[in-house]
Amino acid sequence: MLDYAFHWSTVWAKLPEMLDGAVVTVLTTALSMLLGTVLALPLALARRLGQGPLYRVATGWIEVSRNTPALFQIYMAYFGLGAIGIDVPSLVALVAALTFNNAGYLAEIFRGGLAAVPPTQFSAARSLGMTPLQSYRRVIFPQVFAIVYYPFVNQLNWALLNTSLGMIIGARELTGATQAAQSESFRTFEFFIVAAVMYYAISKAVTFAARLAAWRVLRRG
Repeated sequence: MLDYAFHWSTVWAKLPEMLDGAVVTVLTTALSMLLGTVLALPLALARRLGQGPLYRVATGWIEVSRNTPALFQIYMAYFGLGAIGIDVPSLVALVAALTFNNAGYLAEIFRGGLAAVPPTQFSAARSLGMTPLQSYRRVIFPQVFAIVYYPFVNQLNWALLNTSLGMIIGARELTGATQAAQSESFRTFEFFIVAAVMYYAISKAVTFAARLAAWRVLRRG
């Protein structure tokens, strides 16, 4: 049997710092998902064109974001830009990299949602006198968001967990704050058990809130 004595009092003393890191994790996740969604919608529409420069730009973005590690993207945003003289704070680099990553995944999610909406919906909206933009905003996108709701929530949880990679560039999100706290006492096991519980609790809270919202907004859950 392993001879290991747990010392939880060391963790409790540093818990406020870890909670601050958890707040940074939540805010980073929310911001990167918000920006990623804003970028993903035009990327999804550009992918539906099937040709042209916008299609090629969207395809390149999606291919790179989905087929390279998120850690590589964070390195490029922080160390890569730094190498060419563009110094950005670690949290800014983390948000930028996760936004890039989220936009690529969400674009494909939205493209699938758009493909699931019958083309007659767009034609019907146009026949009522709506412009193409109004047709998408009032008729198409509400249906798309209902279709992609749960995949969107999955991506939200994935983005939440990916924030932990910010530790590599010195960001003080939950993992970074935990690493900094345990480096003073070297009680690694205790600190990261508590951090894992915090990640689990946040992820479950997100899932619960999403199911509640689905019941209230989508009338299904």
